[in-house]
Amino acid sequence: MTSTVPASLTRTADGSALQAVFLDMDGTLVDSEGFWWDAEAEVFKDLGHPLDEAWREVVVGGPMTRSAGFLIEATGADISLDELTVLLNDKFEERIGLGVPLMPGAARLLAELAAHGVPTALVSASHRRIIDRILVSLGPGNFALSVAGDEVDRTKPHPDPYLVAARGLGVDPARCVVVEDTATGVAAAEAAGCRVVAVPSIAPIAPAAGRTVVGSLEEVDLVFLRGLMTHGH
Repeated sequence: MTSTVPASLTRTADGSALQAVFLDMDGTLVDSEGFWWDAEAEVFKDLGHPLDEAWREVVVGGPMTRSAGFLIEATGADISLDELTVLLNDKFEERIGLGVPLMPGAARLLAELAAHGVPTALVSASHRRIIDRILVSLGPGNFALSVAGDEVDRTKPHPDPYLVAARGLGVDPARCVVVEDTATGVAAAEAAGCRVVAVPSIAPIAPAAGRTVVGSLEEVDLVFLRGLMTHGH
């Protein structure tokens, strides 16, 4: 976990009830879910096991260990989880070597949060080595803190990553909004007690209490996020 948040930033921005915003990375801020699937498909093709497209929804948005474990079991590939994790991270890094495209509205939202001094954390199931590469495209200065999947004992769908982010910023999870694109991430955020904005990428996500579903980040701005804290949906 990395953190550069000054103590002054842990105060509520502009007197709003919103204390912080936590953002998922793959599929939420950057259009990388397809990169991950392509990397998985290429690795398993090299191992002699083509992947079934139907498995894509199973592995999207989850921690590396869960996705890799599922694919080993589904294909019967003769490879250990640790060996596969290295291969997948290596292949993904190759694919993002020239940068990764941001999702529509991501750059504008990050700039707005930074301009208003809203403490913002990047919370991802991806490993630190991957996060640090993608932060180059996102702008590391846009985040007071980042939490990687290999830095917590239990990653998404457990609440741990978001609870770690809240402790790191000195904020109350109940006064934070999380932006996620998968059911796995939404489950983690809700288990941590945060309000959630879901921006579905691969599979649909239904609205629910404490959860608002939007079509893209272009619908999300600071006024919208603060309104979730004070007015709900």
